[in-house]
Amino acid sequence: MFMIGAGVYLNGRLVGFHENPKELIQQVKIRRRAGEFPQDMSVAYYEDLNEVYLNADENRAMRPLIVVEKGKPKLTQEHTKLLKENKMKFSDLVKNGIVEFLDAEEEENSYIAIDDTELTEEHTHLEIHPSLILGVCSAVSPFPEHNSAPRVPMTSQMMKQAIGMYAFNFNLRTDTQSHVMLYPQVPIAQTKYTKITGIDNKAAGQNFVIALMPFYGFNINDAVIINKGAIDRGLARTVYYRTYEAEERKYPGGQKDRFEKPKQETQGYRGEDAYKYLDDNGIIEPEFYVGPGDVLVGKTSPPRFLEEVSEFGVLEEKRRENAEAIRHGEDGIVDWVMITEGEGGNRLVKIRTRKSMIPEIGDKLAARHGQKGVIGLVVDERDMPFTESGIVPDMCVNPHAIPSRMTVGFLLEGLGAKAGSLAGSNVDSTPFDGVTEEEMKGELRKYGFKPNGTEGMYDGMTGEKIEAQIFTGVIYYQRLKHLVSNKIHARARGPVQILTRQPTEGRGREGGLKFGEMERDCLIGHGTSMTLMERLLEESDKATEIVCANCGMLAVNDQIRKKSFCPVCGESEVYPIEMSYAFKLLLNELKAMCVFPKLKLADKV
Repeated sequence: MFMIGAGVYLNGRLVGFHENPKELIQQVKIRRRAGEFPQDMSVAYYEDLNEVYLNADENRAMRPLIVVEKGKPKLTQEHTKLLKENKMKFSDLVKNGIVEFLDAEEEENSYIAIDDTELTEEHTHLEIHPSLILGVCSAVSPFPEHNSAPRVPMTSQMMKQAIGMYAFNFNLRTDTQSHVMLYPQVPIAQTKYTKITGIDNKAAGQNFVIALMPFYGFNINDAVIINKGAIDRGLARTVYYRTYEAEERKYPGGQKDRFEKPKQETQGYRGEDAYKYLDDNGIIEPEFYVGPGDVLVGKTSPPRFLEEVSEFGVLEEKRRENAEAIRHGEDGIVDWVMITEGEGGNRLVKIRTRKSMIPEIGDKLAARHGQKGVIGLVVDERDMPFTESGIVPDMCVNPHAIPSRMTVGFLLEGLGAKAGSLAGSNVDSTPFDGVTEEEMKGELRKYGFKPNGTEGMYDGMTGEKIEAQIFTGVIYYQRLKHLVSNKIHARARGPVQILTRQPTEGRGREGGLKFGEMERDCLIGHGTSMTLMERLLEESDKATEIVCANCGMLAVNDQIRKKSFCPVCGESEVYPIEMSYAFKLLLNELKAMCVFPKLKLADKV
């Protein structure tokens, strides 16, 4: 057998063979740069497989790079000048083969230089800017190249959860849930991408004055201390909106729902107190404060079954209550009531409630360095530490959070934003291209501050001078949508599932707190068998079933004949046995699979 040559694949399909694959790739690249082939076509050669792959299909991630020939980039100073004067566009660079787009496969065969200072004859491409390796969130975060690698993706994830101005027309929208920050600020330390992406127009955070110091143990680990005076002035305040909707549905047979204040004879009537805010149309009016269980829209629906004959022999329609009420564990003020039509021409009501979410213990905050923290204590302004010049920080962050996480970018932002706030200007914190540490230090010296960002501070509780020099700076903090008031949950008793008779699951359904396998293992390890029994039986789905002493099957209790007997062997020697209702279900399922589960009874020792 002889070699035909390298296999050539176009969009994954074998189209032929070529004797000189390297020459083929070179020719494809030359023609693509000359504009003969599509700009989004990529070519890759796999030497170990001796295969050439040409890809021109959609949905491939591609990125632009400057073409390098004989160790020199094709992009010259003249091109840069023409771009700045708007005499040339980026698309012209692509058309002329100065810049080209590469996908992941072609990048494998390329040798890319980060900077023009490191260019050699072997290089094939040059980065337009080193920060283009980053995504939007990472590129917007300040000094990410100074942080440890795992912290950068963490920053990106938390940036997506930050509460800000998600849409300028939020007041006209009926999103199911939404959060809006009251006084969002543009960060002082910002990158070149902040303006390019337009994130500065929809800011999602505020510039906090922070002190890197412990506070009587209340900011242990990742907890943070926050100044109550700053909260009172509007720091990190947000508004939470939730939309409820109700529709007058039509049913077969001409029956339909009705918006109205339900009458007392209506099936499922909740009591007069539940409908106290409704008007004559059965719809609540704006600016009422409502709590869990309060009805927003009174609605009655036709019965699920046919009408019943009344005592006078007339068919009467018994309606059932089907109102839209505030969810369990939520409250707020009715902000907006909209009456409109749904898709089928049915009347539709949308009601939006609002709630002012003032920062409290348990709320989550995060800097743009993966440094997330929960509020551990809200401190009166008079008890907060203060600097020699009388500045009271908005927040105290534990210094132990920095060295182990290696987030040097956090310290650089604190230093740079402090200098920027003194100078009244933004600080360029673009990845690989921002202001240097020395420049920030020089700016701080100019305004009479220590170049390392530390200051002498006094304890607000005792008035004594703190012996250590404390780092203070300005950090852009985001309030995340994980608010403790939307998560807090506990119950003593409540609804159970019909099938298993165990408590329902989830906060929205007034569910019980989950006690899983690992928690069970802990109790077994501690030998606390009575606690285990209480958790998994007494307070869950305890049931008393009668069992036949002869064959061990579940017996039957005949209510009409007032007799208990075994349906299998006819024995009447049956005993009440306490068991979990889920276990009784298991026995029934085994019987359905033709398995004979036999329970052996014995006296308690």
